[in-house]
Amino acid sequence: MSVNIFSIVNNCRTVEIAQENPPNSQRPTDWRDSSQQSTTTSLQPLMAISRSAVRWEVGALQIADVIFPLHLMFYMFTISMTSSSYIMGKSGSKHGDANSPCGKYQFRYQKMLQGSDPTKGRRVSGGVYQWDKLELFNGLKSNSMKLGSLKGAYVGKRHTWIHKHFSSIVFTILLMGFLFLLDSFMGSIFEPSVLQSSPPPKKLSTETEMFGDKSGKNVVQMYGHLASMASSALAERELKQEESRFWKESYRKASLWSPCADRKESRNTGNFQSNTGYILVSANGGLNQQRVAVCNAVAVASLLNATLVIPRFLYSNVWKDPSQFGDIYQEDYFMKTLKDEVNIVKDLPPHLKSLNFKEIGSLITDADLTKEATPLEYIKKILPILSKNGVVHFLGYGNRLGFDPLPSDLQRLRCKCNYHALKFVPKIQEIGSLLIRRIRKYNEPRNKLDKELLGDFITKSKSKSNIQDTDREPLKYLALHLRFEVDMVAYSLCDFGGGKVEKDELQTYRESHFPLLMQRLKKSKPISPQELRNSGRCPLTPEEAALVLAALGFMSDTYIYLAGSQIYGGKSRLRPLTNLYPNLITKEDLLSPNELAPFNNFSSQLAAVDFIACATSDVFAITDSGSQLSSLVLGFRTYYGGGHAPTLRPNKKRLAEVLSKNNENVVNWNDFEARVKNMISEAQSVRLRGWGRSIYRQPRCPECMCRFQ
Repeated sequence: MSVNIFSIVNNCRTVEIAQENPPNSQRPTDWRDSSQQSTTTSLQPLMAISRSAVRWEVGALQIADVIFPLHLMFYMFTISMTSSSYIMGKSGSKHGDANSPCGKYQFRYQKMLQGSDPTKGRRVSGGVYQWDKLELFNGLKSNSMKLGSLKGAYVGKRHTWIHKHFSSIVFTILLMGFLFLLDSFMGSIFEPSVLQSSPPPKKLSTETEMFGDKSGKNVVQMYGHLASMASSALAERELKQEESRFWKESYRKASLWSPCADRKESRNTGNFQSNTGYILVSANGGLNQQRVAVCNAVAVASLLNATLVIPRFLYSNVWKDPSQFGDIYQEDYFMKTLKDEVNIVKDLPPHLKSLNFKEIGSLITDADLTKEATPLEYIKKILPILSKNGVVHFLGYGNRLGFDPLPSDLQRLRCKCNYHALKFVPKIQEIGSLLIRRIRKYNEPRNKLDKELLGDFITKSKSKSNIQDTDREPLKYLALHLRFEVDMVAYSLCDFGGGKVEKDELQTYRESHFPLLMQRLKKSKPISPQELRNSGRCPLTPEEAALVLAALGFMSDTYIYLAGSQIYGGKSRLRPLTNLYPNLITKEDLLSPNELAPFNNFSSQLAAVDFIACATSDVFAITDSGSQLSSLVLGFRTYYGGGHAPTLRPNKKRLAEVLSKNNENVVNWNDFEARVKNMISEAQSVRLRGWGRSIYRQPRCPECMCRFQ
């Protein structure tokens, strides 16, 4: 159809050009007729719109294949109407007018094609004029006088046709407008939100664009191929409404273990007459490091039969939080819970306060004890000093007591301290309860974790809102702890795809914050970023976390609570995660500035709020197994979860092996999904605590938990 249209139009227009420009005029041999260009241009917008509309329909066919044939029919009808009108306007009839110069030239042109080389005919039909110009101009020269008189007649006919078919033209234009409006309306109804995928990230052209800025304008994406497949998989799962099986524990045996570290023991019950002295502890680090230090100190005090002074928290230049024990934990409850195990006081006696601990040799630093020291080391090194001076001060105390070998009663005591004695103060429980209720859109407690961490602030009340809660299920949410703060990223020495700008910034941060690391690097053999990643020593990026969640089958409308500090790179780093999971929330999103005001400049207290949100979540996802918060939350969920608090623990080394194939474009989604599921399922298997493993992370052992058949 289009070849005939172009041929007729071009033939007619050539007659006019030939008359106006004699054969002797110099013309390029490869010229194009202006009428063809204008005709082609006039049809291009309509055909482009039709093609783009058809492409949209094909993309939406997965969820709206019923309306596609209807739309396609509308577009084809519109094109045919327009094409028909165009043919009628240019030719006047189906076969043309033999008396017009166009008609005569059309017949002459057809005869010329019949006796010419077939290859010429093909070139003419393509729209490029390759015929013999002498034959063309000789024919035109003999009729030059006739053409001059008939040109005006042809123009008159064309104007007459426009008036005659004006109503058809207007109808066609109105029909096109109506169909486009109908298309937009039907698309807004049938297209699901899950298919409203964001455009692919633009190609980064400069080093500045490669760096993940906090405004989110420039996105750093390392696994575009996998991310695209993940988006398609999520859309398909959304249509099928398939819920991930990882919302529940994978193994039934997890429910056979229950808490029992608070059972009564007769070892030291009420007998502290042979007290050897006082132990003063100054714990360093953040909230979770300090929590471990407190429970280790309780076990050491029991081991040495000493009186423990309520621990103090050192001010850290990293955390910049002046909070003390009583600002985070309930002191009286702590002392009462452990009163039958250890003698605990709030302060030293007056006669010991004035002593210079360093001068008398009672100041104990990390240099005086090995990391994860054994009980025997404490008895040999610390007990003599304690017996002599009546007091020892552990300065900068932290992880200075090993897990094995250790008497079972001391192991149980550490569990009792961590899971029973350390209760957050009421203001932290209150803000934590408010946060959980807003996430769940539900006001009542759901499990034992709620009651242990939130106390009376999550108990039932008689308000109307609570009565309404009984008629609906609480909103499920997944808590994600991303260890992707700038200090973690810089210290890892890994490459995260941000280019030269990222490398320079992290190097500058290392030089100013980690001088000891820089000295060590100068003396040691450098390790490539790829080797670090392959060995599982790089923290997971938000993009990698999103790919893992997608492989596990969590749908795109899953609510994800993001715990932790500021993410390195800000919004641009989070974009690959929010593209797949837009319902990403933080405590700052759900709590007003006035509600958070009492916790400003108290990072440890804010970390306690994150601890509560992660521990009480339906699913908790870990991205760095070395994180103290992740370890403690995992332990709490194991201890109080009753086998209904699943935790996702990816193996970074195995994950790096799978992700490395993305660069080779050999990984397919089904294979990636299967390997990730196997990796997570194996990590969720029910095991007893292994030798030397932390009871704060793995409390499933006879000293902390009891197994019921």
